Amino acid sequence: MRVFITRPLPGDAVAMLEATLAARPEARSNWSIGSNPEDRALTPEALRRAVAGMHGVLSTPRDRIDAAVLDAAGPQLRIVSNYATGVDNIDLDRCRQRGILVGHTPDAVTEPTADIAWLLLLGAARRASEGDALVRGGNWTGVSPHELLGRRLVGRTLLVVGAGRIGAAVARRAVGWRMRILYAARRAHPEFEAPPLAATRVELDDGLRQADAVTLHTPLTAETHHLIDARRLALMKPSAVLVNTARGPIVDEAALVQALRSHQILAAGLDVFEEEPRVHPGLRELPNVFLLPHLGSATVEDRTWMTEMAVENLVAGLFGEPVPNEATAGR
Repeated sequence: MRVFITRPLPGDAVAMLEATLAARPEARSNWSIGSNPEDRALTPEALRRAVAGMHGVLSTPRDRIDAAVLDAAGPQLRIVSNYATGVDNIDLDRCRQRGILVGHTPDAVTEPTADIAWLLLLGAARRASEGDALVRGGNWTGVSPHELLGRRLVGRTLLVVGAGRIGAAVARRAVGWRMRILYAARRAHPEFEAPPLAATRVELDDGLRQADAVTLHTPLTAETHHLIDARRLALMKPSAVLVNTARGPIVDEAALVQALRSHQILAAGLDVFEEEPRVHPGLRELPNVFLLPHLGSATVEDRTWMTEMAVENLVAGLFGEPVPNEATAGR
């Protein structure tokens, strides 16, 4: 069996895989583990060369696993284990057609990403980045009654777009702020509507009109690309805050820049971007947007847990066992 790991991962995926295989008598010979030793994404050409002849690939979101990569790997490829909860970097339909399993790491990203969503929400609503710049620039002259007035969140209305694990975790945190919780999803989620969340399901457009804060937690699909566009931004309150910790292309960044410039909405908090790592230059210039470099799951504990899950998925797929976290369409 031959395996390739596309990038160094927290907790050392190579060591974890070697330890897991060593514990299996049937895996003590005829194994080859290759890896990219550099902490940067491989070029498409290098990735295709690296996966040739592999039975398993442990990928990251920066690796586009498309038909060309699957062709380069060859018909013996059994599993692609993705180090992420999202799988928009993987052609799931092609994998399914070829009988290739796909794993992902959903649970490990839930709580840290919900924390980052709240960090962005609080930071954007309370103008934290502007305050930080004021202090660091040596321009703060002391407390002023009118300086950097933000908006309170206690008792306001939160719209959660996407009712999965992370959306639910964000909503749970909103209970402490005594917020009224709305959610937009393709189907009803009784766990959202039951106490303590007591959330109300709404159509997206109606929820955008009502919400003081909007947080995005839907997967990136053809249907959700530019889900938040100029028309939908225009539905939001001028005092509202938009947060995105899901995938960058869910928001039309050009439309968002215009909405922020014209104060059509109050502020935004973004951890993801349309063309990562490129950030729309208009966003970098605006004071009313709080920007983070895709830190959603970035804790030592949770990124290491992601590595453990990715290795578990990989090994299960290689041995023909049920993949603990198999990705399916719509995630």
